[in-house]
Amino acid sequence: MDAPTESLSKWRLATRLVRGGTLRSNFAETSEGLFMTSGYVYESAEQAEAAFKGEADVYIYSRYSNPTVTMLQERLALLEGAEFCRATASGMAAVFASLASQLDAGDRIVSSRALFGSCHYVVTELLPRFGIECELVDGTDLDAWRQALGRKRTQCVFLETPSNPTLEIIDLNAVAELTHAAGAKLVVDNVFATPILQQPLEFGADIVVYSTTKHMDGQGRSLGGAILTNDEAFITDKLTPFMRHTGPSASPFNAWIVLKGLETLEARLSRHCANALTIAEHLSRHQRIARVLYPTLASHPQSTLAMAQMSDGGTVLSFEFDGGRDRAFRFLNALSLIDISNNLGDSKSLVTHPATTTHSRLTPEERTEMGIGDGLVRLSVGLEDAQDVIEDLDQALEAAWR
Repeated sequence: MDAPTESLSKWRLATRLVRGGTLRSNFAETSEGLFMTSGYVYESAEQAEAAFKGEADVYIYSRYSNPTVTMLQERLALLEGAEFCRATASGMAAVFASLASQLDAGDRIVSSRALFGSCHYVVTELLPRFGIECELVDGTDLDAWRQALGRKRTQCVFLETPSNPTLEIIDLNAVAELTHAAGAKLVVDNVFATPILQQPLEFGADIVVYSTTKHMDGQGRSLGGAILTNDEAFITDKLTPFMRHTGPSASPFNAWIVLKGLETLEARLSRHCANALTIAEHLSRHQRIARVLYPTLASHPQSTLAMAQMSDGGTVLSFEFDGGRDRAFRFLNALSLIDISNNLGDSKSLVTHPATTTHSRLTPEERTEMGIGDGLVRLSVGLEDAQDVIEDLDQALEAAWR
């Protein structure tokens, strides 16, 4: 049930988000069914044997597959324009499974330097424990990619664009061409953009990963992740056996939550992005702010590329002011509407201080290389009235200077 049918693939985006992948049980429910079961019953011993041989199309065990999870995978595949999807227990489970399933001891991965803290850990610390070599490059520098991929045989390239939290934009087409010329596969973390704003497979990516915890749920209720691809050999020979035997499978309940969240994803993102741009423009004029990072602002160093790859600027912006950690903490503690939280993509506006939270495990030198200063704050813009968010930011900025 991996590939969307021809009729479903012709549906427009909003219809796919509401109806894609929906399967009805004998009860003919309107809402997607929630199948909270660990196992399944066979009609006979012969059917059980055939199931384990792969000769019978039946459910075996919810660690392998589950009807509710299947519906989520079908809908995400339709949304992404992918042939295959596997849902996972979290975004980081998706990242690790997508990489570990295809890399062996002695292999090599090249990655962009600007990464979410946990992704940085997987690439630079965890994979090397299994004999996998890692090299980090400036993701915005195509010569750096070219040199790294030409220096030594490489099996995998990993990047996120826009990056967390500095919103770096990487040229997907160009890096995909360099990756494939080197005989490697390109894995793209597309969490910040979502499949609504950017579809990396169209730009040459081989594999796309998501944390469905973020915008797809969008209301802070569940954890989840997803891996999408058109590469059947990767799914059949690498990812499926890895997931079956290591167990990063999605919970049926969380899959159901995300299915319901997807129904409103396009509508929510439209409001998110409009709010984020309004707030980014306001902060870019604020006397207390040294710089604002948002992909579609003209001041962003890769704004032209961002507008070529993305249909909108996204829900997250970062800004920096002088005074370092102490000033940043005074600002955060003075907020009354916006919540301090390391999550993003929520209906509520959330703010965090990356240097002491999401990227705290990095050394000061590593954070400097990634552009994460002690005065940098990341804001995930929610669905509130943008003017209320602006007023809260303004009063907190003033309080930070008292």
